[in-house]
Amino acid sequence: MLAVAGADAVCRPGHVIWPKQWQLKLPAVNFSEYERKPMSEHLSKQFDLELEHIRTRILQMGGLVESQVQAAIEAFSSGDLAAMQQIVEGDREVDACEVAIDEDCTLLIARRQPTARDLRLVMAVSRIVTDLERVGDKAAKIASMARNFHRGGSRRIPRLSDIQNCARLATEMLRSALDSLARMDVATARQVIGADKAIDASFNAILRQLITYMMEDPRTISEALDIVWIAKAIERVGDHASNIAENVIYVVSGDDVRHTGAARMKADQS
Repeated sequence: MLAVAGADAVCRPGHVIWPKQWQLKLPAVNFSEYERKPMSEHLSKQFDLELEHIRTRILQMGGLVESQVQAAIEAFSSGDLAAMQQIVEGDREVDACEVAIDEDCTLLIARRQPTARDLRLVMAVSRIVTDLERVGDKAAKIASMARNFHRGGSRRIPRLSDIQNCARLATEMLRSALDSLARMDVATARQVIGADKAIDASFNAILRQLITYMMEDPRTISEALDIVWIAKAIERVGDHASNIAENVIYVVSGDDVRHTGAARMKADQS
């Protein structure tokens, strides 16, 4: 599991300051193996250093959003209103990381003018950052809707075990997607994509239960809708984890499997 960052981390364009206890020890990846066009040894080394810097930052951002999602789900289960508020406010840190990494990618393109596989790598990183920011948004939404749910007073709907199951699947997918990114591991990325079906099935099971409660007792409608929004946000975390995995496949193999179904067919075959 990746180390995670919290609210003390500072992320702004051109700089990132992480407390020592959250600094990551990342597996070594040699980006030169992606067959870039020949360049001088000096420029090649500098380019690799800048890529490694961006890679470190995106994995730190991934650790941050993973911790936000886990904290939001725990706060929903425990009813900790203070933790929910902290998660909602912490979304600003994720947004700052997105802006900073996007600026790093833009400067890298402007300075180094990457081509072919190098450009593909930078563009994939930019898309992954967007997915991570949206995962952070979902964590904030879970916390916000959980706050509404717990402020509503008496509970008419019993605790749904499928919510915890869906949350467990989503966080495992996100963690595996980040691991596949850290190691540029296509096999793990395909497993992440294949796991999305289980989350969809879990969400549909939650929806069926809630519809039953609402039909039997209209007084549960408001409460049930809060749970629906929480469950949908959890399900979307899994979708964004799949997107990250698809981009890992794109970087390593050159196959753009978005919207084609190819990623899921490969996942089923592996």
